Amino acid sequence: MVLAGKLFLVEEDVDVDLQKIAAKLKGFKSEEKLKENDKDISLITEIKDLRLIGDSLHGTFIQDQLLDVYHHGERVRMPTTSEAPFFFVEQEQKQEQEQKGRIVLTIMEKKARANNIANQLSKILFITTGKIVEVRIEPARFERFHEDNFEDTKVIFFDDVDLPNIKKLSLYGSALGNTSMYVDHLKHGKIWYIVLKSKRHGTVVGVTRNGVVTIFSKATRDDFINYVRDEIIDLI
Repeated sequence: MVLAGKLFLVEEDVDVDLQKIAAKLKGFKSEEKLKENDKDISLITEIKDLRLIGDSLHGTFIQDQLLDVYHHGERVRMPTTSEAPFFFVEQEQKQEQEQKGRIVLTIMEKKARANNIANQLSKILFITTGKIVEVRIEPARFERFHEDNFEDTKVIFFDDVDLPNIKKLSLYGSALGNTSMYVDHLKHGKIWYIVLKSKRHGTVVGVTRNGVVTIFSKATRDDFINYVRDEIIDLI
């Protein structure tokens, strides 16, 4: 089963640490009451399974939603429940970084859903959205990350292309990093998305420069967490 997630950054101007985040999230539960087809429906949003483990805080974001279902030609809205694991990691300051440290959030959901949950967590923690933001990986650092896995790159997308009328370029194949086409494409754009095989973990992974991570190999939730911690967070 494909595992997907997206990384976010808690804004550095916020005075918060994992203990404070845990205190605000612990026991969180909200309820929205609706009437659908003359029936009263309660939609619950809650956070469960919070646990602080060393420099990381893990939990599950659980939310009820109404889903459109077609039954005998009629549209019926049915409540469904989704669960998204998440984890915050608090990093200590590194010499090459100017900031005092940072807190990175990873939500194990597809991009659109992860964005929505990030905004909801920002409201829960800081009353407003915009305090949990998308990560950015510098193009030069992303290029070095790719070149560390030269032999096993399978897909590369380039953005910020300077060729007229062309917005993106792509390469598909094997050992793409060693091709002249790769060198030529790199002259005209920046790497946005790569699919490669991790030398350290042996898994086939897709990564974007704004922190979307997809593991295509057979993997567990813990495998996903370990990969993100070992290879992605330090790129931000």
